Amino acid sequence: MDNQNRTYIYAFLSRVFSDSLDVDYITELKSNPELLELIGNDTKKWFEENDIDTLHKETNIDFSTIFLMNAKPIETSIIDAKDEILIGLSNPVMQFYFTHGYELNLGASHLQTPDHISLECAFMQNLVSRNELKAQKEFLQTHLLNWAVPYFIGIKNMASTPLYKDLCEFSVEFLSNDYNEVSQKLAS
Repeated sequence: MDNQNRTYIYAFLSRVFSDSLDVDYITELKSNPELLELIGNDTKKWFEENDIDTLHKETNIDFSTIFLMNAKPIETSIIDAKDEILIGLSNPVMQFYFTHGYELNLGASHLQTPDHISLECAFMQNLVSRNELKAQKEFLQTHLLNWAVPYFIGIKNMASTPLYKDLCEFSVEFLSNDYNEVSQKLAS
């Protein structure tokens, strides 16, 4: 997959995992059958069969149930046995950002933690756009594959909408394939 498509997918994942989807974004998704099919056939069919208001209501409930109430997508919360969220440079993800020149202004974000899945995908988007293959491989290996893949596998059954069920599967496949492709590029 070329870098433009990889950048787009990381930006998309960053957006869909950052907050519930608003009506405008759902309308945009509904008008993009290629993206819906890429996410999954069940998602495409669900978007075709439902109106914007139904999609908005059901995705909002599903997002809130999964990501806000039950299983926050935050690396240190998932990895740490004490369920602590590390902040500042005590957070290994923040250290990685800092080492690779990624400036993160958490004050401008409602997410408030550097290791939220949305921010980690945004960071990968940045690394891909800068074509930093070694950093991409290291971040995928050390962070996203280490926690996000098992996280998505674990929460898939919590999802009630085809969108979030398919996004869990899509994310696992995409991250795994992306790591393999980056590794192959570095080996050649």
